[in-house]
Amino acid sequence: MTITRIYTGADNESHFEDFEIELEDAGDIGHLSERLDATGIIFRRTDPDYNYDWHNAPRRQYIIMLDGAVDVEIGDGTVRRFSTGDIVLVEDTTGRGHISRAVNNGPRTSVFITLD
Repeated sequence: MTITRIYTGADNESHFEDFEIELEDAGDIGHLSERLDATGIIFRRTDPDYNYDWHNAPRRQYIIMLDGAVDVEIGDGTVRRFSTGDIVLVEDTTGRGHISRAVNNGPRTSVFITLD
């Protein structure tokens, strides 16, 4: 399972990195990852015109996209679109941060799983 990480590099800018979560065969119930610790869960809906200029993640957290989409821009100008089913690990709690932009004037629903 691929997850995209957004983190702060030594240059104080945010960067993207894709990594894999290994899934093991659990028989009839499918494939499972190992258990990961978390501290909370937040449910979120954003309005169709939601745009958030440069900002940092408030904490380390996974964001699971339930529906809709968001474009995220990092310091070097790279933009990636995350949509239904995507999982993002945001860890850029320092540095310049990233920009989040609504896509196609659509609302977005997501779940934040906090790690700190």
